[in-house]
Amino acid sequence: MNARVEALLGWYDRERRDLPWRAPPGERAEPYRVWLSEIMLQQTTVAAVVPYFHAFLASWPTVADLGAAPLDEVLRAWAGLGYYARARNLHACARQVAERPGGRFPDTEEGLRALPGVGAYTAAAVAAIAFDRPATVVDGNVERVIARLFAVTEPLPGVKSELRRLAATLTPAHRPGDYAQAMMDLGATLCSPRRPRCLLCPLQAGCMAAAAGIAETLPRRVAKPNKPVRRGVGYWLTNPEGAVWLRRRPERGLLGGMVELPSTDWTENGPPDAATVAAQAPVAVSWRPLPGLVRHTFTHFHLEMTLVAGNCAATPVTDGFWVPLSRLGDHALPTVMRKLIHHAIK
Repeated sequence: MNARVEALLGWYDRERRDLPWRAPPGERAEPYRVWLSEIMLQQTTVAAVVPYFHAFLASWPTVADLGAAPLDEVLRAWAGLGYYARARNLHACARQVAERPGGRFPDTEEGLRALPGVGAYTAAAVAAIAFDRPATVVDGNVERVIARLFAVTEPLPGVKSELRRLAATLTPAHRPGDYAQAMMDLGATLCSPRRPRCLLCPLQAGCMAAAAGIAETLPRRVAKPNKPVRRGVGYWLTNPEGAVWLRRRPERGLLGGMVELPSTDWTENGPPDAATVAAQAPVAVSWRPLPGLVRHTFTHFHLEMTLVAGNCAATPVTDGFWVPLSRLGDHALPTVMRKLIHHAIK
């Protein structure tokens, strides 16, 4: 076995993190738990995922249970994790796996890649961790470890393929699942983005960046452009019974399939003028502006929203539905909509 791999596995056996989706030492991980955790962990921290992971398992203990659940229930349980296309793909994938012979996941990278929402990274992670396949698992933590280990000074994202190639040279045939998790743990604990603890690292002796004194500067990245700011106006429409008017977003696109307050288009052209607010309103009533501003940041832009409030006894002709304030929690509301609702009723 490669000396680096042997040193890393020895460290992992002593220092491995206790995570709810991991199997005890020496046991094979359950594919459903591995897949669920890996989908949840995309663009999200372990600390944020743990309570969602427990909640999903409590509601849907098996992949068949998840596949049989109504999509709205899954979206509602997912609310707050962000990147809601993942939740829709999660549900579609669970349904597809449940229909396979024995309701089992494919046990190869190729088979896993054919499932909805399963990309190269997730397929490799599930194949290695759940099925002990010698798959090369490269996430952000692993990229950082590899960039430092081999002193790769070219910037991300252009150097991704080279980092993956170098990572593949270390992927072992023996205990590949433990090795993949060891690399993740190393990047999350010792080989951190700032102030890496090189003196404690099991790979320090062979780390080219540590030897050159440049570990903290790697990996290098191309500077990202500033995010644009989009602005819009949300409509807080209530009826005499105290219910609020909601609508569902289109299935495709940002926040696809989620429930929201109606709003104007979100544009970079400055706040919508009064004519636009009136023209895009769900119903023609007397709208009054609510003081204050709600801010939210998406992956590619910042959003600034104001609210206008109105009351209407009739049902608007636009698509949507009335929801009593006490039942808002029954619906899949993304974080930005929760912020707007909190702003309206505070």
